[in-house]
Amino acid sequence: MDMPPDFVTRTPLVDTFGRQITYLRLSVTDRCDLRCVYCMKARPDFLPKSELLTLEELTTLADAFIRRGVTKIRVTGGEPLVRKDVMTLIENLGGRIGANGLREICLTTNATQLPRYAKRLADAGVKRVNISLDTLDPDTFAALTRGGRIADTLAGIDAAAEAGLKIKINAVAMQSANRHALKDLIAWAHGRGFDVSLIEVMPLGDVDGERADQFLSLLDIRDDLESAWTLNDIPDTTGGPSRYVRIEETGGRLGFISPLTQNFCAGCNRVRLTCTGQLFMCLGRNGALDLRAALREGGPQAVDQMLDQAMALKPEAHAFDVSRGAATEVSRTMAHTGG
Repeated sequence: MDMPPDFVTRTPLVDTFGRQITYLRLSVTDRCDLRCVYCMKARPDFLPKSELLTLEELTTLADAFIRRGVTKIRVTGGEPLVRKDVMTLIENLGGRIGANGLREICLTTNATQLPRYAKRLADAGVKRVNISLDTLDPDTFAALTRGGRIADTLAGIDAAAEAGLKIKINAVAMQSANRHALKDLIAWAHGRGFDVSLIEVMPLGDVDGERADQFLSLLDIRDDLESAWTLNDIPDTTGGPSRYVRIEETGGRLGFISPLTQNFCAGCNRVRLTCTGQLFMCLGRNGALDLRAALREGGPQAVDQMLDQAMALKPEAHAFDVSRGAATEVSRTMAHTGG
């Protein structure tokens, strides 16, 4: 799909708290080939494929955000690479880089499909991928993913590295599952030249378990790591929520994504668009606007008007709570929302 001939930039997206939205997380599917325990139920209820936006509609909506000042788009899921013909969308978006302010297309993935797609992603203009990997132990990996094979993810990581993609490892910190394995994971990743970000469990949806049993504060993890390593705070940013340190002993960069213990809401620059066209202004709040209906009923002009409405509705902060027995305000899973 070529750039629309009328591609004219418009007023930037700025919410009522003065935060400019420059980052769109664009989900293309809620389906995944793994079943991570913190992400979904063992037997998830996937959306009917008929409800998903077409690839053309996803491109059109992405263009609407680019016109309004979005400079970074992250393609997400579920697992985005299980969506049929997803490379058509990614290649279309890659063609927008350098035009009208778009600077980057990137991807979050579990890496299982990267042996097939890594080179095409690089050729399409993708420079960076975030890869979900919570442990190096095959048995723990299988337990956390409910049957996944770590060899598939590691093969995908190798393929991404060979294609020249910059890799960041994302690991969700969990109290009993991987707390004592994170140091080895970080050392391994830094040894290969990869950044790492640790992420606190977020109370999104029904996942067949108690969030309080999963939750592990990254303040505690930092204490664990500082008993063995020297962590120096650095001002680096990659446009997302990570707060970074440099570890003297490994030489690598480590990010902390801590929405519960040290939330990053004050600097929020992002919104999420689901694979069905629901625009969520905050990951940790209910309330969405239906861009699919706007696009189908009123075209790009109606979408543009709805984006103005979204800025008026974007909340100041999320309302996450992982206390035992606490009501989960957000019933949708991360797979439904888009990672």
